[in-house]
Amino acid sequence: MAPAFLFLLLFLFSLASADEGPFIGVNIGTDLSDMPSPTQVVALLKAQNIRHVRLYDTDQAMLLALANSGIRVTVAVPNDQLLGIGQSNATAANWVARNIIAHVPATNITAIAVGSEVLTTLQNAAPVLVSAMEFIHSALVASNLDGCIKVSTPHSSSIIIDSFPPSQAFFNRTWDPVMVPLLKFLQSTGSYIMLNVYPYYDYMQSNGVIPLDYALFRPLPPNKEAVDSNTLLHYTNVFDAVVDAAYFSMSYLNFTNVPIVVTESGWPSKGDSSEPDATLENANTYNSNLIKHVLNNTGTPKHPGIAVSTFIYELYNEDLRPGSISEKNWGLFDANGAPIYILHLTGVGMVLANDTTNQTFCVAKDGTDKKMLQAALDWACGAGKVDCSLLLQGQACYEPDNVVAHATYAFNAYYQKMAKAPGTCDFKGVATVTTTDPSHGSCIFPGSIGRNGTSVNGTILAPSSNSTSSGCPPQYFSDVGSITSSVIIAFLLLVSVFL
Repeated sequence: MAPAFLFLLLFLFSLASADEGPFIGVNIGTDLSDMPSPTQVVALLKAQNIRHVRLYDTDQAMLLALANSGIRVTVAVPNDQLLGIGQSNATAANWVARNIIAHVPATNITAIAVGSEVLTTLQNAAPVLVSAMEFIHSALVASNLDGCIKVSTPHSSSIIIDSFPPSQAFFNRTWDPVMVPLLKFLQSTGSYIMLNVYPYYDYMQSNGVIPLDYALFRPLPPNKEAVDSNTLLHYTNVFDAVVDAAYFSMSYLNFTNVPIVVTESGWPSKGDSSEPDATLENANTYNSNLIKHVLNNTGTPKHPGIAVSTFIYELYNEDLRPGSISEKNWGLFDANGAPIYILHLTGVGMVLANDTTNQTFCVAKDGTDKKMLQAALDWACGAGKVDCSLLLQGQACYEPDNVVAHATYAFNAYYQKMAKAPGTCDFKGVATVTTTDPSHGSCIFPGSIGRNGTSVNGTILAPSSNSTSSGCPPQYFSDVGSITSSVIIAFLLLVSVFL
């Protein structure tokens, strides 16, 4: 009886600690001339039900803004800090203390990306890359955070040689002295390889060999599918072919159980004359199809049903990025939080909800004359019949006590009450529509996602299962409340039977 009891108990607790399903996240770059504040960024993430983000650093203000949001965060060791960390365990420990321990568990940091595309962009740091990862991991172990926070490093897919057919792909042999110990580290720590996959660049560099439809996940007739002659696997898109090429490249080095997370993928919405396929339509098609491909658990031909979680590049258009026009136009939103295009995501649930009008708000325009704002505020709370009781002293939306904040609340309340009808967010030119949720603290605006997953005049979203602010960030729990309750009940029943 005892072995059976132990097996059942372990099985039940394995359910409680099961990793979540595949996810779509977004990268947050900051090369904007009008970068939104961290609180505005987090408000947009919440409004769009984005539960996973990747930062390119450990910006302290952003990490503080993300605290208690339930959003799962991948942070980064920037390339310019890599050499120092890779040569000193103490430096790595200090980095973890300052950038990780100081923020968890309130901020749900789930992964650390050590450097970015080091093997292809910072080759002089390659010899210390694995050491840096090991030192960071050791510091996490010392703080009992290694089970919560995974350590990896993002690679450009260009480290893969001859990516088609995927079964013949292999990593650039020059980097075997780095890749072998790196994969051993990922395997031993239960981490995953991070891969940046850009079918746009594969398409652009193919000189017409790769069809546009193949790069965009568009349906192909069977005779147009790419077939791996060694495995007879059929490939209907570039993304899957590159991911499988990475799987085969790892197996070539005798690693068959290291998962893949795609840390960057996307399509630019605008380009110069040499980039005719960087268009709004193609960007929308690629990202919409990518999201559906991941969340529908399609998997790849080599691993069907095993979806590859992916971070879309990127949240905002970055107008300050150097290079071609396309480099500045990978974003899903502009600096004001307005969508660059409306994704087509019917049937994949509430993620990146910029295809619903329930995610818009009415706010006071910046720089508007205060007397005009006051007049509009008075109208909204009077003739407009808006309930402005939350603006009274001592109430949730009294602070900040200024006309801009109070007008924003009243304008939005009227806009939501009028079902967002055209013309209801104007107030003689002093108001404007935004997708950024203006809620703050305990002041939850009409139309906003509430603290317990409810909404006011808006779409109801389920609460995040990892919104706890104590203990180890629970990124490996799915439906944690119901599963944990089931485990406790089952445990008590088993104890009563076997003991």
